[in-house]
Amino acid sequence: MGFKRFDPEDFLVSADAVSSTVWSGNSPELDEFYFSTAQFQTAGNYYLSIYQTASTNPSAEVQFDIAYGNVKGSGSLYYNNAVPGASPASTIYGQYRSLILEDENSAFSFGNVTQDYFYAINVSRARYKEKLLPGSLNLKLISGSNTLYLTDNSQDVALPTYYGTQRAYEVVSGSDGSAYNISTGGTGYTPASGSYGLFFPDTSIILLNGKALDLAGPSGINLNTNRTANTDGQNVLKLYKTLVSGSSFELNSEETITSDFVFVRSRNAEFNYSTNPSFISGSTGEVIYPYFINSPQVYPTTVGLYNDANELLAVAKLSRPLQKNFTKEALVRIKLDF
Repeated sequence: MGFKRFDPEDFLVSADAVSSTVWSGNSPELDEFYFSTAQFQTAGNYYLSIYQTASTNPSAEVQFDIAYGNVKGSGSLYYNNAVPGASPASTIYGQYRSLILEDENSAFSFGNVTQDYFYAINVSRARYKEKLLPGSLNLKLISGSNTLYLTDNSQDVALPTYYGTQRAYEVVSGSDGSAYNISTGGTGYTPASGSYGLFFPDTSIILLNGKALDLAGPSGINLNTNRTANTDGQNVLKLYKTLVSGSSFELNSEETITSDFVFVRSRNAEFNYSTNPSFISGSTGEVIYPYFINSPQVYPTTVGLYNDANELLAVAKLSRPLQKNFTKEALVRIKLDF
């Protein structure tokens, strides 16, 4: 066994982005949507969990949640008739405003047009490792005879918009991260209601502009959001039905993997002898075969990484034994991922 201290140039740190599918079963597209009736009856006023199969199926897993928020609380029943405006819809709006805008007095703006209600899609945290991949969003919504194809505009802008520390892209009419007709000046926005929403890849949130969805075709899908005060509008079910009719939700995740590369250099005069009993006499410490004194032949199979206290920290196994003698040098690259 031989030891050698590393030099500073023997270390290199690298970071690579790796993408993967989001939905259960490693599927790039979710084309079936189910919800639990029991969950809808208990928490449906706030949110609805969507599964990839029937919720009673043992393989059912929550893929994402949908919710409806309104700054005035319209579209859902008041908690107390003596407190107008306080409802599940206003609670949802306030939660996302605190999470994203970090200011309880701010309002959401979609493509520079302020709106007071939205639909939220929250991808389950168990579905991805680090963040969602910009440009991978493709969502198809159908209501009646109206169809919308939505994506984020990450391929059309040089830099995202930031809300605090959160990246955000506009949700536009288009596909694969680019708006339709972008080459001829198209933005993928509605004529007067702004963009179709906001996409937050780092917190797995998609906010859909309710005003844009309520527009008649071809700009919208005539969703007909119920914004009557103190009324159970069941708006989350309306969005759910458009998902079922569209039957296509594509989304990928992204993960940054940091790697440490360690270069183990064995020069011609190094690591040519072994402490293996077949090589060195255990009683005298001499080389058993005189031929190996001036012309040794060894076959390293393992590289160990030690600290200054001589503690073994990591072991790297070579794919095959490496022949080493005075006429050969070796360079072994070790990759540590974390």
